[in-house]
Amino acid sequence: MFEKITVVGAGNVGATAAQRIAEKHLARTVVMVDVAEGIPQGKALDQWQSGPVEGFDARVVGANDYELAAGSELFVVTAGIARKPGMSRDDLVKTNAGIVRSVGAEIKRVAPNAIVIVVSNPLDAMCFAMREATGFPKERVIGMAGVLDTARYRTFLADALQVSVEDIQAMVLGGHGDTMVPLVSYTTVSGIPVTQLLSAEVLDPIVDRARNGGAEIVAHLKTGSAYYAPSAAAVQMVEAIVLDKKRVLPCSAWLEGEFGLTGVYCGVPCVLGRKGLERILTITLTDAERTALHASAEAVRSIQAIV
Repeated sequence: MFEKITVVGAGNVGATAAQRIAEKHLARTVVMVDVAEGIPQGKALDQWQSGPVEGFDARVVGANDYELAAGSELFVVTAGIARKPGMSRDDLVKTNAGIVRSVGAEIKRVAPNAIVIVVSNPLDAMCFAMREATGFPKERVIGMAGVLDTARYRTFLADALQVSVEDIQAMVLGGHGDTMVPLVSYTTVSGIPVTQLLSAEVLDPIVDRARNGGAEIVAHLKTGSAYYAPSAAAVQMVEAIVLDKKRVLPCSAWLEGEFGLTGVYCGVPCVLGRKGLERILTITLTDAERTALHASAEAVRSIQAIV
């Protein structure tokens, strides 16, 4: 258990992540920071009062500045705006990069030894902005994307096969978006290659649905986006770090030659433990997977260039 974990952003993703962190007993104090006056305070008070029912003793507090976050061992950053009508992608990137940079400057000021998990979108480019703002080593600035994308992929596979999601082993790499790369060659069902159980005619639509999982939810919600699964994915990363579990999870990491890629944030297999990103696992990909991963990384690089 950490002494203090801070969630930046008290919207749906941030608030749900804070609740999950408290319920999993991952910190003695959970801080929610948001610029909206009263929102983090009110939500935190509500969450704290659920402790006797849910059985956790963590103190959940809210604030509009970073003083209560001082000394936090870990930050989950969800701050940013959604794209609005008339706003270009470049406008969204620049706006959210500005927000993430300001958050990074505050994190560096109050908690210079913290680990940062970035959830803000566009995810991979925001990891770059956070690392630039904090100056932290790559081991302490990682992004949540692959865990969520993999969860969606596993969900759809389990449904198609009518088996438990627990028996689906899979991994999705690449940038967080429609260029993500589900690794079919590494997808198994309790060790059985999925290609022995599903034909390409069935698998291909599942891969496409996983790539567009977020857009599918937005189409239903109309005015909102996913937050239950994203918060669960972020907290799985938090848990792996706090409990030093050495989990192998697909995360957005700064690459320095791995998979033939340099100078870009991209989803790759990572070992997470108490030090944050403890190492990147380089695995053998098929030619098609490697080509797709490089294409995905270049798509990220183009957005990163705007930042």
